[in-house]
Amino acid sequence: MSRKQKFVLSIMVLGTFFGIMCSTMMNIALPTLMRDFDLSSARVQWVSNGYMLVNALMIPVSAYLIKKYCYRNLFLIFTAIFGIGTVIGAVAPTFNIIVVGRMIQAIGSGIMMPLVNVMAMKYATDGHQGAVMGIVGLAFNFSPIIGPSVAGLILDFFSWRYLFILVLPFILITLVLSWIEMPSLATKENPQFNITGLITCSISLWFLLNSFSNFGSQSFLSFGVAGALFIGLLALVIFVGTQWHSQHPFVNLRIFRHTQFTLAVMVNFLLVSTMYGNTILLPLLVQNVMHQSAFVSGLVILPGALSTGLLSPVSGKWFDRYPIRWMVTYGLVVDLFGTAMQAFIGVHSGATFAAFWQFVRQFGIVMLLIPLQTEALAILPNDQLPDGVAMFNTTRQIAASFGMTFVVAMVNLTDHHYHIGTSAVGIQVGFITCFAILCFALVIAQFFHTNRQEFQHAEMGRE
Repeated sequence: MSRKQKFVLSIMVLGTFFGIMCSTMMNIALPTLMRDFDLSSARVQWVSNGYMLVNALMIPVSAYLIKKYCYRNLFLIFTAIFGIGTVIGAVAPTFNIIVVGRMIQAIGSGIMMPLVNVMAMKYATDGHQGAVMGIVGLAFNFSPIIGPSVAGLILDFFSWRYLFILVLPFILITLVLSWIEMPSLATKENPQFNITGLITCSISLWFLLNSFSNFGSQSFLSFGVAGALFIGLLALVIFVGTQWHSQHPFVNLRIFRHTQFTLAVMVNFLLVSTMYGNTILLPLLVQNVMHQSAFVSGLVILPGALSTGLLSPVSGKWFDRYPIRWMVTYGLVVDLFGTAMQAFIGVHSGATFAAFWQFVRQFGIVMLLIPLQTEALAILPNDQLPDGVAMFNTTRQIAASFGMTFVVAMVNLTDHHYHIGTSAVGIQVGFITCFAILCFALVIAQFFHTNRQEFQHAEMGRE
């Protein structure tokens, strides 16, 4: 990779870093917004849920846009859209306008994220793909973890509006540098837009994510949970059936014929669901059980977040040297140990112990995230990269929503059974739920092929 390419990729990572960080920053601000706007917990969740829903809907659209339009123009336009949403959120006079601003932010980041992945894989040469993706990992894996820590610090000294205001200078810098430095890479494809795929994919994602969002607050047999889940799964079946046989699919589902890609998506789904579930469990533990401030809650997450940022480039280089199955296995074992300690020691100790075991967890996670993403994309031909990136990131968003709602639902069900408020017992069950999910991921990881070169040749021969 040339110096120019490294600089361009760094610019894109900068913008995407703040785009993704905004997805978790608002989690810490929910109690503040409830007080300022006199909102219920169900309604205030739309600040996060609205963002995730729109973001998840935009990512599949990115596969079509990236194939059809110039990368430079796409990045400039959608970075500007993200900036517009940030301005709206900063000046919003009502809660509904905040939600609108967040959804506009999600439109922008929903295209920025896949575009950075595609550019990184196109710039990377064989044998250095992991190192390049390690740089991208600063945006994808460090930013959502550091978001709550930054937000906690801001909210202790400033109003919630500064969660938007302080992002604006960095978005402006990204726009200016992208305008000056980013090359206009012409695309060679002219795909047809599959409207059936867009409609069925949108319906499926909308109802599935809504079902996950309602799981902890409504009865399972209600329309908001079981009904939405049924409609979402039905739309998913229709989407898969129509797109698999289409000559011009909305997203090319044949990428799942690549075994390594499928395994990486499955393990990543399970891992991300526990990672995002943890971003809810720790603030609940620190603020509701330990009765500490939002700032302390952010500090508990900070050591693990810093380790993720520092080790992401290193884990990418490890991918270039070691078999994926080894890395995923060792990373999951470390993550499982940290999760077990959170469940059986962390919930009964102070904030320092909670921070330490979160650090252990993140040390294991950072060994996994970059290698999993790189493995998934490295196995795909260049013409399937936009589809692979879109599918990988869409499942990541679904996993984030599923993880947060499912883990919190387990906490709520436990506390409801004992007729108490948020308790150490409920949070302990939440951590045990994460432990069980990670055990399942460890089993799946054993099916990874260890010799990457031999496997790639076998895949090419089969096609």
